[in-house]
Amino acid sequence: MNRFDCIVVGGGHAGCEAALAASRMGLNTLMLTLNLDTIGQLSCNPSMGGLGKSQLIFEVDALGGEIGFVSDIASIGYRVLNTKKGLAVQSLRAQVDRKKYRETMQKIILNTENLYVQQEEVTEIIVSKKGTIKSAVGVVSASGMEYFSDTIVITTGTFLKGLIHIGLKNYPSGRMGELPSTELSDSLKKLGFQLGRLKTGTSARVDSRSIDFDKTIEQSPDKGAYRFSHRTKKSNPTACPCYITHTNELTQKIILQNLKSSPLYSGIIKGIGARYCPSIEDKSVRFKEKTSHQVFIEPDGVDTYECYLNGVSTSLPEAVQLDFLHTIPGLEKVRIIRPGYAIEYDFVLPVQVYPSLETKTIKNLYFAGQILGTSGYEEAASQGMIAGINAALKVKDKPQFILPRYEAYIGVLVDDLSTKEILEPYRMFTSRVEHRLILPEHNADERLMKYGLEFGLISKKEYNKTQKLIDNIKLKLRELKSTQLKPESINPVLKENNSMLITKSSSAFQILKRPEIKIEMIEPFIQKLTGNERIRLEFLVKYEGYIKREYALVKKFNESESYEIPQGFDFYKVRGLSREACEKLSKIKPVTLEQAKRIGGVRSADIIRLFFTLKKSR
Repeated sequence: MNRFDCIVVGGGHAGCEAALAASRMGLNTLMLTLNLDTIGQLSCNPSMGGLGKSQLIFEVDALGGEIGFVSDIASIGYRVLNTKKGLAVQSLRAQVDRKKYRETMQKIILNTENLYVQQEEVTEIIVSKKGTIKSAVGVVSASGMEYFSDTIVITTGTFLKGLIHIGLKNYPSGRMGELPSTELSDSLKKLGFQLGRLKTGTSARVDSRSIDFDKTIEQSPDKGAYRFSHRTKKSNPTACPCYITHTNELTQKIILQNLKSSPLYSGIIKGIGARYCPSIEDKSVRFKEKTSHQVFIEPDGVDTYECYLNGVSTSLPEAVQLDFLHTIPGLEKVRIIRPGYAIEYDFVLPVQVYPSLETKTIKNLYFAGQILGTSGYEEAASQGMIAGINAALKVKDKPQFILPRYEAYIGVLVDDLSTKEILEPYRMFTSRVEHRLILPEHNADERLMKYGLEFGLISKKEYNKTQKLIDNIKLKLRELKSTQLKPESINPVLKENNSMLITKSSSAFQILKRPEIKIEMIEPFIQKLTGNERIRLEFLVKYEGYIKREYALVKKFNESESYEIPQGFDFYKVRGLSREACEKLSKIKPVTLEQAKRIGGVRSADIIRLFFTLKKSR
């Protein structure tokens, strides 16, 4: 059978979510991947979540995705980050067992109804043309086989003309030990897509038996029942600690002395790397005054001696890697199992896709993941989820699913990609999200599960369970407002926490509003709460005024700027629009006035003229 409803090219995090979403929505889906054994592989560090990224995992889970559930199964320890900051930007991070994650994801993929998996290299996209309209209708494999489909999702990760660098030597590879995808990149160029070149890197993996952990700082997982997925019934992973050490002046000296053998500084690497995640060579050159950089020793799993050295990504020769690692406390005798390396790869400039992730020039063709210039497992999975859902909706002749920026971190991610010129690997940060106060990780189910239910990716039972939790939160909130605490009862607690004493009864709600008072302190005076209820209640109480103001701003913003821009709209016909604005708008093709406003080179005056033109046409 060579005819499918949807073809997904690639078996990484984007490919897995896209294929699962499409098949679970009823599409006969084919996943074509270079290697069946590396489906769901964690290419870089063995962890999930973190700042700005956990929010994406919770959102994918609320839509009915798999990354959070598999992370919980493979978890070997959780930590909550940003605990000294507000609840809105706190993020859950999990260390995961690399092997268990891959095996669990593969088992799910290979046992999903409507989903077929085949090991093939895709070399070409078949496109049909009717008049001026081009549509993707199939793909060609390296063996010459043709596979036809109504929709196609490309999720090639770092494999498009991937080139690995270790020292001055390089060789074609999509990931160490795996072949790259070369001909598909040429096919995309022939179809008129503008491609760029990016660079990312990974650190050495070492043998934990050669590490002196007494010279490092142990970082144990947080105690408590943490989880990413609403489907995880019990999360009590085997607790595996991580360890922290630091580079020093001698480390920096060795690195600087060997820059001549660095492909990054000898001009061999042409791709642009990420500023926020620089290699140790970059750190040593750009921040010469800072000689100490943190090294995070992360276990790869519970039944392996392999550890990942987070913080010392490098493309220096393996001998030099060993030399500078031996200067780091605890790593004086460390043995490298797999060297660090840099990898260059082709990517498609993401302004060539709509927020649905369908390409603007070829219908029924979707891109997701690192092919659009992002970095990170979580960013890839989020795009895969959106592309898979929209591919299914396209086949069913239903409107495309586009999340606005004020409703999800995923909305910010895909909006940024489709409207901004990405010149370096894109990573999600909380600072990119202007409405982050109303988008914490803990209420992703409340925000997005309704869509998962609508698409058939979330069961009615799961949805009702969440609704019951939300209703219970409302009841507990009313209880906090109605429960009066007498001075003789609550003052000892206030005194112990350096909070102003009260002289007359006050509601538990008002007491909890105080920044120094945590919900656990007043819990003895109200009904017992679950962990999830504690987080949500405290957030709603402490940020009550800010949340109301944020929703009011969103409403006002939407009323004036949610105007849709018709597909194929001729911006050059808008009187008074600057030439630069016409060029940028015609190139990026925003679908709403809200998107148009964020495009560089488009002025406020241009938006006003466009607004009145659209209003008049209505």
